[in-house]
Amino acid sequence: MRKNSIKNIRINSEVQRELSNIIRTEVKDPRIHPMTSVVAVEVAPDLKYCKAYISVLGNEEAAKETLDGLKNAVGYIRRALAKSINLRNTPEITFILDQSIEYGVHMTRLIDDVVGKEEEASDGED
Repeated sequence: MRKNSIKNIRINSEVQRELSNIIRTEVKDPRIHPMTSVVAVEVAPDLKYCKAYISVLGNEEAAKETLDGLKNAVGYIRRALAKSINLRNTPEITFILDQSIEYGVHMTRLIDDVVGKEEEASDGED
């Protein structure tokens, strides 16, 4: 199976959906922040390894604790994934912190600040 084949893309989306559901409903670790989302999943073509990109809405400490909690519960999550998805191999999951959403929110705030200052400057000229 090639990396960007239709089958691989379908497996990635199914694993992402199931991982999100497992993290949200089944994992009871108090370190895992309630606003944790699975942004993307990359399953290797041989179904042995999986990179799960996680985004946490909160401060950096909450993100670090969430990542620690997920790494601690990786065995349980893998077992639950094996029960919910029928794959030949259940991949070993590696959680990676993805801060692209936070970066996007930060950039939007900066743009809004600049636009607001320009509007104030143009209102002062009239």
